Formats: sequence, C-alpha cells, structure tokens
Amino acid sequence: MNQVELLSDRVAAVQLDRRRNRELQRRERIFDDKVRTIGVDKDALDHQVEELRDKDQRQANAFQIYAEELLCSDRVACVLEQRQKKDERLLNEAIVQFRQHFQQPASRREFDLNDPERLKKQEGVRILPGLTGEDLAQRDRLRKQQEQLRAWTLQQQDELERAKQQLQQEMNQYDQSRLALDSRALELQKMEEQSKKAAAIATKDFNLALAAEITNRRQQEQHEEEENNQTDILNQLNGDLLMENPEQNISVLGQSRLRRDYYKGMSAKELQQYTQYQQQQAEARKRAVMEQREKELQEHHERMTSARAALLLERQHARINKELRRAMDNTNTLLAQARDAQKKHLQDMYTNIPDERYFSQFNTSSR
Repeated sequence: MNQVELLSDRVAAVQLDRRRNRELQRRERIFDDKVRTIGVDKDALDHQVEELRDKDQRQANAFQIYAEELLCSDRVACVLEQRQKKDERLLNEAIVQFRQHFQQPASRREFDLNDPERLKKQEGVRILPGLTGEDLAQRDRLRKQQEQLRAWTLQQQDELERAKQQLQQEMNQYDQSRLALDSRALELQKMEEQSKKAAAIATKDFNLALAAEITNRRQQEQHEEEENNQTDILNQLNGDLLMENPEQNISVLGQSRLRRDYYKGMSAKELQQYTQYQQQQAEARKRAVMEQREKELQEHHERMTSARAALLLERQHARINKELRRAMDNTNTLLAQARDAQKKHLQDMYTNIPDERYFSQFNTSSR
C-alpha cells in the first residue's frame, strides 16, 4: 500500500523542524555562561570582527596594489633610463661617424698649414739631401696671409662703419621720437592745464551760485521762522491755556475724562464731592476691618477646635498602634517557636545528603 504525503503533514514537519532549531539556538544562548551572565551580543561582535577582518584585508589588498604599481613604475623608469642611455650612445656614435665622414682634417680651411704631407704633394720641387723640412713656399704663404689679413681688416672696418652708421641712424630716430613724445607731452600738459582751469572756473561759478542759493534759502527760512514765532506767540497769548478756559479741561474721550496738560485744579463742587467720597471710603474701610477681625477670631476658634480633635485622634491612634505592636510581638514569638520546631523536625527527618545525580536532572531544557 502506497503512502501518500499530505500537504498538512509536510507543513507540520517543517514547523516541527523550525521549532527544534529555535529550541537548539535558545539552549545555546541560555546555557552559554558568557552570553547569559554578561549579556554580550555575540552575533554583533562576530559581525564587527568580520568587518574588521574585511577592512584589514582591503587595506592589505590596497597596499599590495600600491606596491605592485611602485614596482611597475620602477621597471618603467629602468626601461626608460636604459632607452635614454642607448639613445645617447647611438647619438654619440652617429656624431663620431658624421665627423669621420664629413669633418675630416683635410676639409679644414687651415689644413694646408698643418698638412704633414704637404711637401710630398708638391710637384716639380726637389728637396736636396740634407735639407729636409725646408719651407720653400714661405714667401707666398706670408703674402697670402697678409692679403687675407688685409681683407679681414677691411671687412672689419666696413662692418664697423656700417655699425656706426646704423647706430647713428638709430640715435637720430630715437632723438626724433623723443622730441615727438616731448612735444606731445607738452601739448597734453597744456590741454590738461586748460581743462583744469576750465573745471576750476566751473567749480568756482557753481560754488558761488550754490552759496548764493544757500544764503537766500537761509534768509527765507529765517524770515519764515520769525513769522511762525510771532504767530505762535499770538496764539499762546490768546489761547485757552493762558486765558484759563474751563472748557479746555474736557477730553475728547468723554465728560468724565480730563486733560492733564490743561488741568488747573478742582472746583468747590468737585472738592465737596471728593470729601464725601473719602468719608464713604473711610467708613467702608472700617467696616471691612471689623469684618476681617471677626473672621480671624472665628478662624482661630475653628483652628483650636481642630487641633484639640487632632490631638485626641492622635492619642487614640497611639493606643491602637501599641496594642497592635503587642499582638504582633506575640504572633512573631509563636511563629519563631513553630519555625524552630519545624527546623528541628526536618533535621531529625532528612538525614540524606544530595549527590550529583540529584542536580543533574535540572537544566535539561531551556523552558
């Protein structure tokens, strides 16, 4: 008979495995003395340790890459240095080959004076025995040298003459340009002086006009101020303040309000009303003092009554507490005697000492 696995059985098995795993993890956490007593989050610490290891590994990798780049740079520098040395060597060899091919001593201008085989190359000249080294072309050579020296001297004189002429021409041009600049500077200076004079004249005229305008304005303001002062004096003389108009005391806010700046004192009627009002206030104050005194006497009587009742209640509580304490002492004595008797009975009854098997039956589960 084939066994059919139902979906509910599979779900129940999965849930059972999950509970077993949670129970194992919980037992590991509970029975681990370090985690239970200190309360260390081991997962967080492991994660931090792993992060530190990753950081150290990244730093080591970065240092390794940097060292490899340094080695590569050193290799490139060595290759470039060798290439430079090789290029210099090839350049020197090329220079030497060029000199050997195109700069022979025979191609020099003065080689005929230092040619060791010059006499051998002369045709038709025979050297007598015993006169080796005699210079037969000395006169021609000296003449040619003198002619060449004369030509060089004339050339130098022509060059010096041309240089003097060019210098003289440059000096003349410099003098002409300096004169032109001086004349231009004089013209600009004259124009600047004329402009300064015109600006000074315009400023002077403007200042004179401004001074005249300020003077006229001050005179006009002074005249207006004098007229205003005279008008103000007349207004003050004919005003309500000096004329003591009683209607000026009334404020715009109502008949019951008075203006402080125009107040000249109370009238006889107002003084009589004020005296009556003060007498009424004095009588009301006396009545309030009498009522307050009666109220204080009543409150004092009530406080004394309350204090007497509180004292009696406190004495009654003290008697009750004393009786309760005496009853509690008797009860504690009876309890102590019963506990001593029970302890003696247990000592006589239980004489076996528990061994390791007794303690091994505990802490077998995390629940």
